[in-house]
Amino acid sequence: MSGILLLLAIVVLALLGSRLFVVVGVATALCFMLWVDGTGSTLDQLGRIVTKMESLSTKNVFLSIPFFITAGSIMTKGGIAERLTELARELVGWLPGGLAVASIVACIVFAAISGSSPVTLVAVGAVMFPALLDSGYPKNFAIGILTSAGSLGCMIPPAIAMLVYAISVQGTAAVDPANLFFAGLVPALFIAGLLSLYAVFVGLSVPGSRKPFNGKRLWVALKGAAWALTLPVLVLGGIYGGVFTPTEAGAVALAAAVVISVFVHADVALAKLPGILVEAATLIGSLILIVVLAFGLNDFLAEMEAPERIRAWVEAAKMPTWQFMLFTNLILIVLGALMDSISATLVFAPILAPVAINHYGIDPIHFGVVFVVNMEIGYLAPPVATNLFVAAALFRQPFGTVAKAILPTLAIICGALLILIYVPTLSLGPLALRDGGPVYSAFPWDGKAVAAEVEAAPAGPPKPLTLEEMMRKAKEQGAAAGEVPAAGAAEPAAVEGAAPAEAAAEPAP
Repeated sequence: MSGILLLLAIVVLALLGSRLFVVVGVATALCFMLWVDGTGSTLDQLGRIVTKMESLSTKNVFLSIPFFITAGSIMTKGGIAERLTELARELVGWLPGGLAVASIVACIVFAAISGSSPVTLVAVGAVMFPALLDSGYPKNFAIGILTSAGSLGCMIPPAIAMLVYAISVQGTAAVDPANLFFAGLVPALFIAGLLSLYAVFVGLSVPGSRKPFNGKRLWVALKGAAWALTLPVLVLGGIYGGVFTPTEAGAVALAAAVVISVFVHADVALAKLPGILVEAATLIGSLILIVVLAFGLNDFLAEMEAPERIRAWVEAAKMPTWQFMLFTNLILIVLGALMDSISATLVFAPILAPVAINHYGIDPIHFGVVFVVNMEIGYLAPPVATNLFVAAALFRQPFGTVAKAILPTLAIICGALLILIYVPTLSLGPLALRDGGPVYSAFPWDGKAVAAEVEAAPAGPPKPLTLEEMMRKAKEQGAAAGEVPAAGAAEPAAVEGAAPAEAAAEPAP
């Protein structure tokens, strides 16, 4: 009955068009009221949410998210996206499908500044979608390639999705955000490379997909985007160089975005800056509510021993590591398609990560990268796909058209995910190269689960002792009891289980 009541409440809120944080909040409150037995009152149980909000404000990693969101909002209102897009067009526009490849490159660079997938899609898509259509690209292809490339903001540091993952996992599953950033670079470029190959293939059949290379135009575009290019260099160089932490990098990115957009390029009037900050604050407020309420839901799951039950189920299933990872990623793709990616990360990362790391021996960084790629797919997979709704509004297309257009590129990203799962070198290799370790990392096909089973297995019947071992043991026991065997006392002639040659007395010389 309680489960039906919870489901009914969620359905009613969804039909009423309630905001996501309202749905999550009501669901969390009902879970505590219906299932948690405690000595305190209902208000005491719900007070945990307030405690979570207070504790969240002390997490330095979380404090960087408002900075990056605000910096992305300022850069979106300015002309940084146009300058980066023009530079990308001059760099790779001479390739078959060059304009589409330029869109992917522009998304990578802009994501390295904003850290947000939807912001990247809006900033680059608004410029490149009309240009792709004017160059003769099919409409569905243009929608699919821009929406998918925009989702790379989940993986290009300083990715907000990675920051949220780092916040959600604790204990043995905890990861350093800077290491997670670094490990996500090659997988992001790998996915971007596959999307670029697809763009080149499509571009071969589009007559207007190439433009002659012009060094003079490239130089002009480079000068125009020079200040914009300093942002990713400043942010990423500072993090990896140890100059500042990811939290401090957010503040640096915000300050640099204001200086470049307002004072250098003068794309954003100083009088409009307060309005942009208010818009960013609205987005930040809704995000904070989702995070806090999701953390309250995590408390409920911990109270109901959900992590322990899932771990026990996994251990009872005795799946090999490769099956566990495949099963986990299928579940994550479904969850990402049914709920917001940030909420899915906050709820399920603390449950799944410890099982993968402690029971199967998956590297915490590798699992974090794979998890974030799943959330990238969640931004694209209907019905609850943030980037699809953003794309439908941005390109003024029906949601069904956008969902259909994304299928080829979504299949490419799913194929890339499969490779990333079983080739951990792509995510761990750069870290090992940086730290001077072996670059190659083998996938733990058997993992620690097999080792644990061997250790837990019965030892079997004891190995028979030899005659010498039995004599030594008897003497030790006699010495411990204060008894000294008499000289010339007869030794046992045979020992049960001893070899025949050992049981027979040797003849005197």
